[in-house]
This record gives sequence, C-alpha cells and structure tokens, in this order.
Amino acid sequence: MEGTIRCSANYVPLTPISFLERSAIVYRDRLSVVYKDVKYTWKETHQRCIKLASSLAELGINHGDVIAVLAPNIPAMYELHFGVPMAGAVLCTLNIRHDSAMVAVLLKHSEAKILIVDYQLLDIARGAVEILAKTTTKLPLLVIIPEWGTVRKPFHTHQNLEYESLLEKGKLDFKVRRPKDEWDPISLNYTSGTTSSPKGVIYSHRGAYLNSLAAALLNEMNSMPTYLWCVPMFHCNGWCLTWAVAAQGGTNVCLRSVTAKGVFDSVARYKVTHLGGAPTVLNMIVNAPASERRPLPGKVVVMTGGAPPPPQILFSMEELGFVVKHAYGLTETYGPATVCTWKPEWDSLPQGAQARIMARQGLHHLGMEEVDIKDPVTMKSVPPDAKTMGEVMFRGNTVMNGYLKNSEATKDAFKGGWYRSGDLGVKHPDGYIELKDRSKDIIISGGENISTIEVESVLFSHPLVLEAAVVGRPDDHWGETPCAFVKLKDGCHASSEELIKYCRNRLPHFMAPRTVVFQDLPKTSTGKTQKFVLREKAKAMGSISKQRSSNL
Repeated sequence: MEGTIRCSANYVPLTPISFLERSAIVYRDRLSVVYKDVKYTWKETHQRCIKLASSLAELGINHGDVIAVLAPNIPAMYELHFGVPMAGAVLCTLNIRHDSAMVAVLLKHSEAKILIVDYQLLDIARGAVEILAKTTTKLPLLVIIPEWGTVRKPFHTHQNLEYESLLEKGKLDFKVRRPKDEWDPISLNYTSGTTSSPKGVIYSHRGAYLNSLAAALLNEMNSMPTYLWCVPMFHCNGWCLTWAVAAQGGTNVCLRSVTAKGVFDSVARYKVTHLGGAPTVLNMIVNAPASERRPLPGKVVVMTGGAPPPPQILFSMEELGFVVKHAYGLTETYGPATVCTWKPEWDSLPQGAQARIMARQGLHHLGMEEVDIKDPVTMKSVPPDAKTMGEVMFRGNTVMNGYLKNSEATKDAFKGGWYRSGDLGVKHPDGYIELKDRSKDIIISGGENISTIEVESVLFSHPLVLEAAVVGRPDDHWGETPCAFVKLKDGCHASSEELIKYCRNRLPHFMAPRTVVFQDLPKTSTGKTQKFVLREKAKAMGSISKQRSSNL
C-alpha cells in the first residue's frame, strides 16, 4: 500500500530474548530463579545470560551453531534458554534419560559444538564423546555444571571447562546477537525416535515468541507468577514456559527431581501459583500419602498434557484444590497447541460429565491458526458428530520449521498444507476435538476400532488402579484384542477377572480387555507410557486363542 515502509522503527524480528531484557528492567529486583539456597533476581539472571553468551562467543560459537545440554531443571538449564540464543546459537536440550549411545547419535546428528552437562550426568556425556571419537575428530567441548547451593561445590577438571568459571570470564558489554530473521532457529528438540532415524524438530524465534505468549494466556499467568518446574525443561523447552515465565516477570522454582513431597513442600514454601506436568505427575500428586500433603496457600493452576488425562485424575486434582488446564500438542507444535477452555454453562453438569469434558483437547490456542480433524486421504474435515474419526492436523505460526537434515520427513509431515500429527480423534458438535488414539496405538478387533484411551479411562476409574495402559495383543480369530497392563495402588489386590468384569460392565464387550497383566509401566522421562515396549511384550505372549487369559 502506498505510503508504507518497513524499517527498524516498525519492524523488529520477534524473539524471546526481548522477554528477558524487559523483565531485567521492570522486575529487576524480583526473584527470577530459586533452587535450594540459590536465589537470583531478574537483573542478575539477565547479567548472567549476557556473560554466558559472551563466553560462548569467545569460544568461537557463531550464528547457527548448535550447543547441546544434558541437565535437569536447575538454574543453569534455565539460563541456557536465553544465553545460547543471545550468542546467536541454537539450543539443543537432550533427554536426561538417554544413555551414552543415544546421546552420541544426537550429538553427531546435530553437529553440536559444545555439550554442557550436569555433574550427575557426566559419565553419560563422557561415554558419548568416547563413542563419537571412534568415527570423527569433531568432538564437542564439554562444559560441566557443578552442584548448586549456598556454598558451590567446586568441580576441578583439567580437560574440560566448568560452567561457573565460564560465566566469570564473560563480559557485560557483549553485544547480544539477536536473530536477523525471526524464522531463524532458536532451538532443536529431538522426538523420541530410534537410534537410526532421530528427528530433530527445529523451532524458530518467531514460533517460540508466539507460543510463549499463548502459554502464558492459557495458563492464566498474570504478572509475577511463581512457577514450579515439574515439566522437564528439555521437553519442548519446558512447553515454552521457560520463556513465558520471563515474559511475565515470574519466579522459577527449580526441582532437580519431581516427587509428590517436593511438589507439596515447594507449593507451600514459595506460594506457587502455577505448575505443569504429564498425567503421571498429576496421578502422583493425587495419590500422595496424607503425611506428604500440605494445604495449598492459594489458587494453583496446573497445565497438563502429553497424554490424554483420565477424567478421574482431573476430578481428584480439582478436589485437592488445583485448577487444571488441559492442553494438547506435540514436539512439532512447540508443546501446547490446543486448550480445553472451560465454559460456565458446564458448571451445573454432574461431576462425571464435567470430568469427561475436561479430558477433551478443546481447540487451538491464540498462537495457533487452526486445528482440525481430517480424513488423511481426502483432506476433508470429518463431521462434528463426536463419532467419525480422522487425523488431528494443525496449521499456524507455532508449527515447527521442519526436521533437521530430513527434508523427506518434513514434506510428509506437511503434505496437503497441514501438519499431520499422527493422532486420531473426533470433533464434537461444539467444535472441540477429542483424541481417541495415536494411529499406531488404535486396536482393530474384528474390523472394529477400539480406542485404547477409552479403555484406559475406565480402568483408571477403578478405585484400586494406580496406572493403566492398553495395547493390542495378537488374536488368530479377531486379529487383535485389548491387553491391559495395570499397576495397582500400594497395598491393594485385585484379580484380572475382577478388572475384566469391571470393564465389561462399562464398555461394549469387544472393547473390554481379554488379558490383564500386573506390572510397573515403562515410562519416558516426560511421563508417557512406552507403549511400544508393552506391544512387544503382548506380541511375545502370543495369540490369545492359543493361550488362556492369565494374571501374569
């Protein structure tokens, strides 16, 4: 349009770096990070991040270089979310449950120049470097993070650098390297894949900025919240809340490991206003013994996601006084992409009905343009009848740039102009979506689709069940039938026949489990059940028509 001009006065590339710079002024003397006896203000955090960026630049880090980190939720992990981008580099947060072999694969694929590692994970990091040394001379420089406390324990090393020493060498007059283009990468997050084909999801400064603001909104974060870190910061950059808390000048309460006692103690001590976690974290909270519980000091908003939460868990959290916000997303959507926004007219519904509605995934948040349930072949939207299943698809500014060094996978993911999630769901008459399963998890028995989520939800409602996961077990007649893996609450006893009968009284018979196995469920570090492990076990058990259902 005539008369317009784009210049530095009206256009600045969006970046979360701006959040820290503003909070360092507006909230300069307010607490930014708390961990044990360590406390920093926003002014101090800003200065530490500048010095970190300066030191990284002195080590030869340039625009676009990858810096990997292997650390739990500690202050250094939080600082790296700003210090690395301020050096113009790309932050690659690695899953702390990976072994040396997997870390080596990801370091090689990402071509990380530096690996910053927590002292407790040093053996894994050194093992990864030893593996890399067998095939390349381009090895990452190790930087070791010591334990944090009132008296910092020194970590003497001759071969590698130490994190605090690195910061001490930094200069406060360093010119921060802001992105030249807001689509420039800010972070690299690996999905849980195989060692042969890791998928590195690339986030942009623009997407991180927008999703951070959306995360603050859907969490009802006013200025100066107190956020308890239960979500791993390595997972989707803490669902982008690493940056969102800075945007609001909040206080980050760090937890090295998550326990129910640690959650309740932290909420009481720091007057926590917000926290997040997968349904397994919520399950841990609601099943905490009375001796570990503490009264809530005020309203505590909890965002959950990562897997569809059982309605019973949501209801139990509300009974304890927590306000649950149910979000849904994937690594490829910067974490949360939808939210089940609550409507006042639902307040008068029976509690069970309320919990079932709350378990829906809802609609896209303000940072995402659109979510839909589509037929993956025709790309037509499914009717909003709450029955017709299709694939959940997204489009918007908070969808990844693509997969690192994997243009074919990127093209497949974006085929048809939408990001294809691989999740199956339905659309309700009010437009809200509800997940039914991952496409790989759906059970097809005698031509009928069985949602494992629905079966798990019924199992979770049993008063003796702590955790449950359902997968398909081979069946010579039906193709496959539901097999339930169950962990009971401490001190409780139940038979497989009892649980099968319980499900048959609440589900169509073909959907009820034919087999129940009692065991601990294998989990990822983000709290998701590793169903591929359970599928292999169910497969190894053989066809159900050849064996009788058993309590193994």
